[in-house]
Amino acid sequence: MTNINCLIIDDEPLAVNVIKNFIEEINNISVIETFNSAIDALSFLKDNNVDLIFLDINMPLLNGLDFIKNLEKKPLIIVTTAYDEYAIKTYELEVLDYLVKPISFPRFIKAINRASKTLATTELTEKSKSIKRPFTFIKVDKKKMKKIYLDEILVIESLRDYLKITTQTNKYIIHSTLTNFTKLLPESNFIRIHRSFTIAIDKIDTVEGNSLEIEGIRYVIGRSYIENVKKRILG
Repeated sequence: MTNINCLIIDDEPLAVNVIKNFIEEINNISVIETFNSAIDALSFLKDNNVDLIFLDINMPLLNGLDFIKNLEKKPLIIVTTAYDEYAIKTYELEVLDYLVKPISFPRFIKAINRASKTLATTELTEKSKSIKRPFTFIKVDKKKMKKIYLDEILVIESLRDYLKITTQTNKYIIHSTLTNFTKLLPESNFIRIHRSFTIAIDKIDTVEGNSLEIEGIRYVIGRSYIENVKKRILG
């Protein structure tokens, strides 16, 4: 379950204590700071990041709605207020939830679960964005360079001074040697099995005797390569 760091912003000490007491009953959430002034909270957030804010609406000097509008980076926000008339305005400001005081613990738990799911989804999205698929560029004619993703390569075959690169979607002929091109590939993912072939280890379907099969095509493992190949592939 995603750990949640939160702020409580409310000018009523009793309301702050209610939320703090609820939070003490939940394992994956902790209060970083509490504020009775939205202005002080804005100053804090300039230098600190939080996942979630419990926010009252009616506060002196700067109310909750204007506080949201002044946020440079907006965490998840759960509004906690004694008034239900602000609901539409707060949803227009993309708040996560709207809790009307007095807040029951079951309703509070529902809001926390919603926050946990939202944060977990956001975290997965950010991780997927940060994962870069390794690739290389190959020269497919005198002027054109083509990007190919390494995880799509099946087999690289030597054709004397040229190579045939077979991917999951295409085949390319380039001017290079198998030795030089194999050096560009990560050893953990590719292996030379013959003087004429380098293959992607994770694309192997079967191994039988001195040969292996990739997508229905059988490739012979060279005599001088077989010991290392079987050790790498079969452990």
